[in-house]
Amino acid sequence: MHTITPHLVCKGAADAIAFYIKAFNAVEHTRLPGPGGTVMHAMLGIGDSTLMLAEEFENCGNHSPLTLKGSPVTLHLYVNDVDAAFAQVVDAGAKVIMPVTDMFWGDRYGQVEDPFGHRWSLATHTRDLSPEQIREAMAAMPQQ
Repeated sequence: MHTITPHLVCKGAADAIAFYIKAFNAVEHTRLPGPGGTVMHAMLGIGDSTLMLAEEFENCGNHSPLTLKGSPVTLHLYVNDVDAAFAQVVDAGAKVIMPVTDMFWGDRYGQVEDPFGHRWSLATHTRDLSPEQIREAMAAMPQQ
């Protein structure tokens, strides 16, 4: 297990599990049922990492991004082929936030938002750059 493991709150956690299996090839390791068919706790594997999730229980202070109308957190996922992985996630129902493109820091990178309000960035590392090369590439970018 990694030192930091994301624990997502989802409105419709059972549907979220099905989405993550389809979108990210997640493997379900644990599911503890809650009241009324909800998911009290689940643990999934994505790549070599663990993702925990639970149903939104507003009376316990667990609010999903859908209830909060957004989240300041982005989950970053490195994959072998970002173009194929991005297409799979979008086909599963994620909304494109930023199409896949080559980035100045050496990754091919894009962002999506899943149907449960969680934002994901997907990337494939394409080239190693020194910190100085990254600063130079960033400085050369057009200003917005």
